[in-house]
Amino acid sequence: MAGDIWVVGELADGGLARISTEVATAARELAAAAGRDVAGVVVAAAPNDPARELARFLPRVLAIEEPTAGEHAWSAAAATRLAALLEREAPGCVLVGATPDGRDLAGILSARLGWGVLVNASALAWAEDGPTVEMSVFGGRLLTRSAFTVEHGIVTVRPNTVSALAAAAPGTVEPVGSGAGSAGAASEAPALPLVRVVERVAEAGAAAPIEEAKVIVAGGRGVGGAEGFRIVEELAAALGGVVGATRAAVDAGWIPYARQIGQTGKTVKPALYVALGISGAIQHKVGMQTAETIVAVNRDPDAPLAEFADLYVVGDLFEVVPAVLAELRSGRS
Repeated sequence: MAGDIWVVGELADGGLARISTEVATAARELAAAAGRDVAGVVVAAAPNDPARELARFLPRVLAIEEPTAGEHAWSAAAATRLAALLEREAPGCVLVGATPDGRDLAGILSARLGWGVLVNASALAWAEDGPTVEMSVFGGRLLTRSAFTVEHGIVTVRPNTVSALAAAAPGTVEPVGSGAGSAGAASEAPALPLVRVVERVAEAGAAAPIEEAKVIVAGGRGVGGAEGFRIVEELAAALGGVVGATRAAVDAGWIPYARQIGQTGKTVKPALYVALGISGAIQHKVGMQTAETIVAVNRDPDAPLAEFADLYVVGDLFEVVPAVLAELRSGRS
């Protein structure tokens, strides 16, 4: 696979999305291993500020002004401009976050350019002449490693795959004018129909984004029900963290889906992950295994979580957690 490695920066509330700083860090590390150049591109109605933010992580960032990206769905608004630019510059590999917008964009670019796509990367490496991508499949039961068999490819990267780390020195931002297209098939293709965003609704009473939390206390089937999550919430509050959950707890209706961690939920990377009543099956493990410290409480000494937790307490969480709370509140801990 020839060519440079590029990162497409996404937007959040008018600024650069956190996932893009993580993807940029992964791309910089991948480029160093491959001996390739790395660059970023931002398409937005006002791209300069998010492009400068992305340039904290990458040596070169292209800023493309696209007025329709302000009030329309970003993936379709950005795709036409990006397809023409990518066709002209022909980077070997393009990385984007595995977000709803990122997945949409990857699909559109693949269809317009004929490039391959590898999705939901949980780890990246360089082997011979291209990237290898680790992905979890079959509901998280297996981990696979895949590579491209084509010259150009797109990779979507799961959130919290790496910790964002700015470069030693900021890069440069280069405005790209309206003449960025080429005479190829992508630039000659008709513009995509735009979808106007008429309203954005935030979840009422939502806690801090679980993906950004430094401390997470999660409950599983072992909490017994919605009432059992009260003690999970108490411990999370005492530790200054947020509440998470397994799919089993969400499917049972004990807690909203926004709190779900795992293969079909969120991927998190906190400094401390406390698992209460969670067995640690692979479907959940893939969403929290990169936590710096994992503490678990479970009555089953042979649960899978015991194999990779830093501290595994065999006991009843309804006895252990109140004792921990008492210590925290007394100031002796």
